Amino acid sequence: MTAATSDAGRRHDAQQSHDVQQSHDAQQSGFILVAALWILAALAALTVIFSSYLSSSARALRLEDDRVQTEALISAAIELTAYRLLLGKDDQRPAQGGFRLRLGDNDLEVSFLTEGARIDLNEAPKEMIANLFTVLGANGGAAQDYAERVVAWRKKPAGSVGAQSEEALYAAAGRDYPPRLAPFVHVDELALVLGPPPGLVDRALPFVTVFSGAAGVDVLTAAPEVVAALPGMTPLVLKDFLASRAALPRETAAIAQALGPASAGAAIPKSKAWRARIVARSSAGRLSASTVVIAPGGENVPYRVLSRQDDDGRSGREAAGPRQSP
Repeated sequence: MTAATSDAGRRHDAQQSHDVQQSHDAQQSGFILVAALWILAALAALTVIFSSYLSSSARALRLEDDRVQTEALISAAIELTAYRLLLGKDDQRPAQGGFRLRLGDNDLEVSFLTEGARIDLNEAPKEMIANLFTVLGANGGAAQDYAERVVAWRKKPAGSVGAQSEEALYAAAGRDYPPRLAPFVHVDELALVLGPPPGLVDRALPFVTVFSGAAGVDVLTAAPEVVAALPGMTPLVLKDFLASRAALPRETAAIAQALGPASAGAAIPKSKAWRARIVARSSAGRLSASTVVIAPGGENVPYRVLSRQDDDGRSGREAAGPRQSP
Protein backbone atom coordinates (compact mmCIF):
# COMPACT_ATOMS: atom_id res chain seq x y z
CA MET A 1 0.00 0.00 0.00
CA THR A 2 2.80 2.28 0.87
CA ALA A 3 4.66 1.41 -2.34
CA ALA A 4 1.53 2.03 -4.44
CA THR A 5 0.98 5.35 -2.79
CA SER A 6 4.59 6.31 -3.38
CA ASP A 7 4.30 5.31 -7.07
CA ALA A 8 1.17 7.41 -7.50
CA GLY A 9 2.88 10.33 -5.82
CA ARG A 10 5.81 10.13 -8.18
CA ARG A 11 3.50 9.97 -11.19
CA HIS A 12 1.57 12.96 -9.88
CA ASP A 13 4.77 14.94 -9.33
CA ALA A 14 5.99 14.05 -12.81
CA GLN A 15 2.70 15.10 -14.37
CA GLN A 16 2.74 18.33 -12.43
CA SER A 17 6.32 19.02 -13.50
CA HIS A 18 5.37 18.29 -17.11
CA ASP A 19 2.40 20.66 -16.90
CA VAL A 20 4.59 23.41 -15.44
CA GLN A 21 7.17 22.87 -18.19
CA GLN A 22 4.45 23.04 -20.87
CA SER A 23 3.11 26.25 -19.31
CA HIS A 24 6.59 27.74 -19.20
CA ASP A 25 7.26 26.73 -22.82
CA ALA A 26 3.94 28.26 -23.87
CA GLN A 27 4.71 31.50 -22.05
CA GLN A 28 8.16 31.63 -23.60
CA SER A 29 6.73 30.97 -27.06
CA GLY A 30 4.17 33.73 -26.53
CA PHE A 31 6.87 36.17 -25.47
CA ILE A 32 8.95 35.32 -28.54
CA LEU A 33 5.89 35.76 -30.77
CA VAL A 34 5.10 39.17 -29.29
CA ALA A 35 8.74 40.25 -29.65
CA ALA A 36 8.77 39.04 -33.24
CA LEU A 37 5.57 40.96 -33.97
CA TRP A 38 7.06 44.15 -32.48
CA ILE A 39 10.20 43.70 -34.56
CA LEU A 40 8.11 43.18 -37.72
CA ALA A 41 6.04 46.28 -36.89
CA ALA A 42 9.20 48.33 -36.36
CA LEU A 43 10.67 47.08 -39.64
CA ALA A 44 7.42 47.94 -41.43
CA ALA A 45 7.49 51.44 -39.93
CA LEU A 46 11.11 51.91 -40.97
CA THR A 47 10.24 50.70 -44.46
CA VAL A 48 7.41 53.25 -44.72
CA ILE A 49 9.65 56.04 -43.41
CA PHE A 50 12.48 55.14 -45.77
CA SER A 51 10.09 54.89 -48.70
CA SER A 52 8.64 58.31 -47.85
CA TYR A 53 12.15 59.75 -47.55
CA LEU A 54 13.15 58.37 -50.94
CA SER A 55 9.97 59.73 -52.50
CA SER A 56 10.49 63.19 -50.96
CA SER A 57 14.13 63.22 -52.02
CA ALA A 58 13.17 62.28 -55.57
CA ARG A 59 10.57 65.06 -55.70
CA ALA A 60 13.05 67.58 -54.28
CA LEU A 61 15.65 66.57 -56.85
CA ARG A 62 13.11 66.90 -59.65
CA LEU A 63 12.05 70.35 -58.42
CA GLU A 64 15.65 71.49 -58.05
CA ASP A 65 16.48 70.22 -61.51
CA ASP A 66 13.42 72.03 -62.88
CA ARG A 67 14.44 75.27 -61.16
CA VAL A 68 17.95 75.02 -62.56
CA GLN A 69 16.52 74.43 -66.02
CA THR A 70 14.12 77.40 -65.90
CA GLU A 71 16.86 79.66 -64.51
CA ALA A 72 19.05 78.64 -67.45
CA LEU A 73 16.19 79.51 -69.81
CA ILE A 74 15.76 82.96 -68.27
CA SER A 75 19.51 83.58 -68.51
CA ALA A 76 19.49 82.47 -72.14
CA ALA A 77 16.60 84.85 -72.87
CA ILE A 78 18.49 87.76 -71.30
CA GLU A 79 21.55 86.97 -73.40
CA LEU A 80 19.48 86.73 -76.60
CA THR A 81 17.61 89.95 -75.87
CA ALA A 82 20.83 91.83 -75.22
CA TYR A 83 22.34 90.38 -78.40
CA ARG A 84 19.41 91.58 -80.52
CA LEU A 85 19.47 95.05 -78.98
CA LEU A 86 23.21 95.51 -79.30
CA LEU A 87 23.53 94.35 -82.90
CA GLY A 88 22.93 97.83 -84.30
CA LYS A 89 24.41 101.23 -83.54
CA ASP A 90 22.99 103.44 -80.81
CA ASP A 91 20.57 105.28 -83.10
CA GLN A 92 19.47 102.07 -84.84
CA ARG A 93 18.37 100.05 -81.85
CA PRO A 94 14.65 99.34 -81.73
CA ALA A 95 12.51 101.04 -79.11
CA GLN A 96 10.34 97.95 -78.79
CA GLY A 97 10.07 94.43 -80.11
CA GLY A 98 9.89 90.80 -79.17
CA PHE A 99 10.53 87.25 -80.26
CA ARG A 100 9.61 83.66 -79.54
CA LEU A 101 12.04 80.79 -79.49
CA ARG A 102 12.00 77.06 -78.91
CA LEU A 103 15.08 75.47 -77.36
CA GLY A 104 14.69 71.71 -77.49
CA ASP A 105 11.44 71.07 -75.61
CA ASN A 106 11.57 74.47 -73.88
CA ASP A 107 9.69 77.61 -74.96
CA LEU A 108 10.78 81.22 -74.57
CA GLU A 109 8.70 84.33 -75.22
CA VAL A 110 10.28 87.79 -74.88
CA SER A 111 8.90 91.30 -75.34
CA PHE A 112 10.96 94.45 -74.71
CA LEU A 113 10.33 98.19 -74.56
CA THR A 114 12.56 101.19 -74.08
CA GLU A 115 12.65 102.69 -70.58
CA GLY A 116 12.17 106.02 -72.35
CA ALA A 117 8.49 105.11 -72.52
CA ARG A 118 8.29 105.69 -68.74
CA ILE A 119 8.50 108.84 -66.65
CA ASP A 120 11.90 109.10 -65.00
CA LEU A 121 11.46 109.98 -61.31
CA ASN A 122 14.89 111.62 -61.26
CA GLU A 123 14.57 113.70 -64.43
CA ALA A 124 10.91 114.46 -65.21
CA PRO A 125 9.64 117.97 -64.42
CA LYS A 126 7.33 118.40 -61.45
CA GLU A 127 4.35 119.18 -63.67
CA MET A 128 4.63 115.88 -65.50
CA ILE A 129 4.79 113.93 -62.24
CA ALA A 130 1.81 115.86 -60.87
CA ASN A 131 -0.13 115.20 -64.07
CA LEU A 132 0.57 111.47 -63.77
CA PHE A 133 -0.82 111.46 -60.23
CA THR A 134 -3.89 113.33 -61.50
CA VAL A 135 -4.39 110.88 -64.37
CA LEU A 136 -4.21 108.03 -61.84
CA GLY A 137 -6.92 109.50 -59.61
CA ALA A 138 -5.42 112.14 -57.31
CA ASN A 139 -7.13 115.52 -57.17
CA GLY A 140 -5.21 118.48 -58.58
CA GLY A 141 -4.09 120.10 -55.33
CA ALA A 142 -2.96 116.85 -53.74
CA ALA A 143 -1.19 115.79 -56.95
CA GLN A 144 0.83 119.00 -56.90
CA ASP A 145 1.83 118.41 -53.28
CA TYR A 146 2.85 114.82 -54.01
CA ALA A 147 4.95 115.93 -56.98
CA GLU A 148 6.62 118.58 -54.81
CA ARG A 149 7.66 115.89 -52.33
CA VAL A 150 8.99 113.67 -55.14
CA VAL A 151 11.16 116.49 -56.47
CA ALA A 152 12.34 117.31 -52.94
CA TRP A 153 13.24 113.66 -52.34
CA ARG A 154 15.47 113.40 -55.39
CA LYS A 155 17.74 116.41 -54.89
CA LYS A 156 19.48 118.23 -52.09
CA PRO A 157 18.41 121.87 -51.65
CA ALA A 158 20.99 124.55 -52.27
CA GLY A 159 20.98 125.66 -48.63
CA SER A 160 20.95 123.75 -45.37
CA VAL A 161 17.69 125.47 -44.36
CA GLY A 162 15.80 123.78 -47.20
CA ALA A 163 17.12 120.35 -46.25
CA GLN A 164 16.21 120.86 -42.62
CA SER A 165 12.75 122.02 -43.61
CA GLU A 166 12.14 118.90 -45.69
CA GLU A 167 13.47 116.65 -42.95
CA ALA A 168 11.20 118.41 -40.45
CA LEU A 169 8.16 117.51 -42.58
CA TYR A 170 9.01 113.81 -42.35
CA ALA A 171 9.64 114.04 -38.61
CA ALA A 172 6.35 115.85 -38.06
CA ALA A 173 4.53 113.13 -40.01
CA GLY A 174 5.99 110.49 -37.70
CA ARG A 175 8.33 108.98 -40.26
CA ASP A 176 11.37 107.34 -38.69
CA TYR A 177 13.56 108.20 -41.68
CA PRO A 178 14.51 111.46 -43.45
CA PRO A 179 14.09 112.13 -47.18
CA ARG A 180 16.95 110.86 -49.35
CA LEU A 181 17.78 114.29 -50.81
CA ALA A 182 19.49 112.40 -53.62
CA PRO A 183 18.35 110.57 -56.78
CA PHE A 184 15.98 107.63 -56.51
CA VAL A 185 17.86 104.34 -56.81
CA HIS A 186 14.71 102.26 -57.41
CA VAL A 187 11.10 103.06 -58.22
CA ASP A 188 9.96 101.32 -55.03
CA GLU A 189 11.39 104.29 -53.12
CA LEU A 190 8.32 106.17 -54.25
CA ALA A 191 6.48 104.39 -51.43
CA LEU A 192 8.77 106.16 -48.93
CA VAL A 193 8.01 109.64 -50.21
CA LEU A 194 5.79 111.66 -47.90
CA GLY A 195 2.31 112.20 -49.32
CA PRO A 196 1.30 109.73 -52.04
CA PRO A 197 -0.98 107.04 -50.55
CA PRO A 198 -0.03 103.37 -51.11
CA GLY A 199 -2.82 102.79 -53.65
CA LEU A 200 -1.65 105.70 -55.79
CA VAL A 201 1.97 104.52 -55.58
CA ASP A 202 0.95 101.04 -56.75
CA ARG A 203 -0.90 102.52 -59.72
CA ALA A 204 2.07 104.73 -60.61
CA LEU A 205 4.81 102.08 -60.53
CA PRO A 206 4.08 100.62 -64.01
CA PHE A 207 4.61 104.08 -65.54
CA VAL A 208 7.80 105.29 -63.83
CA THR A 209 11.49 104.42 -63.97
CA VAL A 210 14.91 105.50 -62.73
CA PHE A 211 16.78 104.20 -65.78
CA SER A 212 15.61 106.46 -68.62
CA GLY A 213 17.86 109.40 -67.86
CA ALA A 214 15.58 111.71 -69.88
CA ALA A 215 13.22 114.49 -68.82
CA GLY A 216 10.85 113.72 -71.68
CA VAL A 217 9.21 110.47 -72.71
CA ASP A 218 9.14 108.44 -75.90
CA VAL A 219 5.51 109.19 -76.82
CA LEU A 220 5.51 106.72 -79.71
CA THR A 221 5.85 103.79 -77.31
CA ALA A 222 4.58 105.19 -73.99
CA ALA A 223 1.38 104.02 -72.33
CA PRO A 224 -1.67 106.30 -72.78
CA GLU A 225 -1.44 107.27 -69.09
CA VAL A 226 2.11 108.55 -69.65
CA VAL A 227 1.17 110.49 -72.79
CA ALA A 228 -1.78 112.01 -70.90
CA ALA A 229 0.67 113.29 -68.26
CA LEU A 230 2.57 115.51 -70.72
CA PRO A 231 2.42 119.17 -69.70
CA GLY A 232 -0.06 121.00 -71.93
CA MET A 233 -1.94 117.84 -72.93
CA THR A 234 -5.70 118.13 -73.49
CA PRO A 235 -8.29 115.33 -73.85
CA LEU A 236 -8.87 116.15 -77.53
CA VAL A 237 -5.18 116.23 -78.43
CA LEU A 238 -4.64 113.01 -76.50
CA LYS A 239 -7.44 111.24 -78.35
CA ASP A 240 -6.22 112.36 -81.79
CA PHE A 241 -2.59 111.54 -81.02
CA LEU A 242 -3.28 108.04 -79.74
CA ALA A 243 -5.40 107.34 -82.83
CA SER A 244 -2.69 108.47 -85.24
CA ARG A 245 0.66 107.75 -83.58
CA ALA A 246 1.07 104.27 -85.09
CA ALA A 247 1.49 105.92 -88.48
CA LEU A 248 3.82 108.69 -87.29
CA PRO A 249 7.50 108.55 -88.28
CA ARG A 250 10.10 108.67 -85.54
CA GLU A 251 10.86 112.30 -86.30
CA THR A 252 10.78 115.24 -83.92
CA ALA A 253 8.93 117.57 -86.31
CA ALA A 254 6.13 115.09 -87.01
CA ILE A 255 5.66 114.32 -83.31
CA ALA A 256 5.66 118.02 -82.38
CA GLN A 257 3.03 118.76 -84.98
CA ALA A 258 0.82 115.93 -83.75
CA LEU A 259 1.11 116.97 -80.10
CA GLY A 260 0.87 120.73 -80.48
CA PRO A 261 1.19 122.47 -77.08
CA ALA A 262 2.03 119.16 -75.37
CA SER A 263 5.12 118.57 -77.48
CA ALA A 264 7.52 120.05 -74.90
CA GLY A 265 7.37 116.90 -72.79
CA ALA A 266 7.81 114.58 -75.75
CA ALA A 267 11.16 113.27 -76.83
CA ILE A 268 12.83 110.71 -79.01
CA PRO A 269 15.50 109.84 -76.47
CA LYS A 270 18.40 107.62 -77.36
CA SER A 271 17.53 104.43 -75.55
CA LYS A 272 19.74 103.90 -72.52
CA ALA A 273 17.87 100.90 -71.18
CA TRP A 274 15.16 98.42 -72.13
CA ARG A 275 12.67 96.53 -70.02
CA ALA A 276 12.25 92.92 -71.15
CA ARG A 277 9.42 90.64 -70.11
CA ILE A 278 10.53 87.00 -70.30
CA VAL A 279 8.23 84.01 -70.04
CA ALA A 280 9.83 80.54 -70.07
CA ARG A 281 8.20 77.14 -70.07
CA SER A 282 10.48 74.19 -69.40
CA SER A 283 10.11 70.73 -70.91
CA ALA A 284 8.73 69.56 -67.54
CA GLY A 285 5.94 72.14 -67.77
CA ARG A 286 7.32 74.62 -65.21
CA LEU A 287 6.27 78.19 -66.09
CA SER A 288 8.55 81.02 -65.00
CA ALA A 289 8.54 84.74 -65.79
CA SER A 290 10.92 87.63 -65.16
CA THR A 291 11.06 91.34 -65.87
CA VAL A 292 14.60 92.52 -66.54
CA VAL A 293 16.02 95.97 -67.28
CA ILE A 294 19.05 95.81 -69.58
CA ALA A 295 21.47 98.58 -70.52
CA PRO A 296 24.40 98.63 -72.96
CA GLY A 297 27.79 98.06 -71.38
CA GLY A 298 31.23 98.94 -72.64
CA GLU A 299 33.95 97.39 -74.74
CA ASN A 300 34.57 94.46 -72.41
CA VAL A 301 31.10 94.38 -70.87
CA PRO A 302 28.49 94.23 -73.63
CA TYR A 303 25.50 94.78 -71.37
CA ARG A 304 24.43 95.25 -67.76
CA VAL A 305 21.41 93.92 -65.90
CA LEU A 306 20.15 96.96 -63.97
CA SER A 307 17.17 95.32 -62.33
CA ARG A 308 15.41 91.98 -62.23
CA GLN A 309 12.04 91.01 -60.80
CA ASP A 310 10.91 87.37 -60.85
CA ASP A 311 7.29 86.36 -60.51
CA ASP A 312 8.19 83.94 -57.73
CA GLY A 313 9.17 86.84 -55.50
CA ARG A 314 12.93 86.75 -55.99
CA SER A 315 13.98 90.23 -57.03
CA GLY A 316 17.03 92.33 -57.72
CA ARG A 317 16.32 95.89 -56.68
CA GLU A 318 19.75 97.32 -57.20
CA ALA A 319 21.91 97.20 -60.25
CA ALA A 320 23.07 93.63 -60.54
CA GLY A 321 26.48 94.56 -61.85
CA PRO A 322 27.97 94.21 -65.32
CA ARG A 323 27.49 91.10 -67.33
CA GLN A 324 30.54 89.68 -69.04
CA SER A 325 30.30 88.52 -72.60
CA PRO A 326 29.65 84.80 -72.99
